[in-house]
Amino acid sequence: MRARVSWMNEADDAILEYLRELETDAGHRIALPPTTVWYNLVEELGVLDRSQNTVSRRMNVLSDAGLLEKTDEKRGYYQITDRGLAYLRGELAASELEEKKEEKL
Repeated sequence: MRARVSWMNEADDAILEYLRELETDAGHRIALPPTTVWYNLVEELGVLDRSQNTVSRRMNVLSDAGLLEKTDEKRGYYQITDRGLAYLRGELAASELEEKKEEKL
């Protein structure tokens, strides 16, 4: 079972699963911009009902969490990381996904 945390939503799982499915048989991970991910998840596959901006924001959040990697800063291409694959396999604890915040004394 996957460790879903408070900041995650169903769009996150759909994005990660889609990018995982694009991995080649040779293990090459395909990098795509948010617009392409949105188009395929919403328009072609119909698995999400979210705006293009929402998918773009969620991909940025997933990148900040280390589940995606931004491979081209200028064009905004992302690919799934080893951490993202571990999340999909249920190998990450929720505590590993939560932001670690330092408490001020």
